[in-house]
Amino acid sequence: MTAPDIDPRLLRSFVAVAEDLHFTRAAARLYVAQQALSRDIRRLERELGGALFARTTRQVALTPEGERLLPYARRVLDAHAALTAAFADPAARPSLVDLNTDGMTAARVLARARELAPECELMARFESGLTWAAGEMLAGRLDVSFGRAGGLDPEVLARLSVQPVRYEPMAVLLPADHPLAAREVVAMSDLSGETVYAGAGNARTREWTDLAERLFARWDVVLAPPAPLAVGVAEFQRVMAKTGNPVLAVVDFPPLPGTVLRPLVRPVPLSPLLMVWRTGTNHPGLTALRTAVTELAATEGWMVHPPDSWLPDTDVSLMRHGSCENC
Repeated sequence: MTAPDIDPRLLRSFVAVAEDLHFTRAAARLYVAQQALSRDIRRLERELGGALFARTTRQVALTPEGERLLPYARRVLDAHAALTAAFADPAARPSLVDLNTDGMTAARVLARARELAPECELMARFESGLTWAAGEMLAGRLDVSFGRAGGLDPEVLARLSVQPVRYEPMAVLLPADHPLAAREVVAMSDLSGETVYAGAGNARTREWTDLAERLFARWDVVLAPPAPLAVGVAEFQRVMAKTGNPVLAVVDFPPLPGTVLRPLVRPVPLSPLLMVWRTGTNHPGLTALRTAVTELAATEGWMVHPPDSWLPDTDVSLMRHGSCENC
């Protein structure tokens, strides 16, 4: 029997639904109508001769045939992306770099990379959350992001390359009238019993909430319940003012009116910041970004591990060894 000649677009539709297990979300992710996505899936099922998804009114699940197809489809799409990149002029298109929040470590890396490669158009994005950005990179809609890669799903991380950037000391953002606001630093034991916001309920920032949960469990800090997703500094400030909860942050977090930022100590909890991109990405802007990370980490001491510090064991290996893809 002759194997079907499958259109990569159909595989792209299949992988999107397989990862989201939701046709509406997958269609939005691919920027197509849900009806068009459903047609692609039905066509692929006809070509392969079997159902790939079990659908009910409440949920979508992969069939055994769908489970079998998924790793093959991912490999085909990765190879297709590599082929396209190999015969394109990478410098001719902008490279999209997610900084998460402006004014922090990633912004300094981008500024230096622009100096190193002025011929490249390195465009900043502020998407908030490596969990979400990872999916965008794998879908080809984003080139580079920054964050805690150790908190990603292992299957997602396996398709990404990383470079350690900084052992970023963590801090707490306090309302100006909070009893701890008068201190220059806040010991972890001082937060015992406090309710602290760390993005709970935000699907885009699961890696950050996971880090907070590991930290809070050790010092009996209460994770604040989900708050409405705030887009922009003004909305974030308004929502946080309503709850009155301290916010887990890092020492370079931009100042907000009505709040004070205090470093956390005894021990110093660390946020393991890495630069992340899809394996196989070929763009001179990525080379400039990697060089910028190496330069700044050396001059600023970003990769010096403070002696009295806390970092989950799951993140230690990535921060020590990173990835040598395209080295």
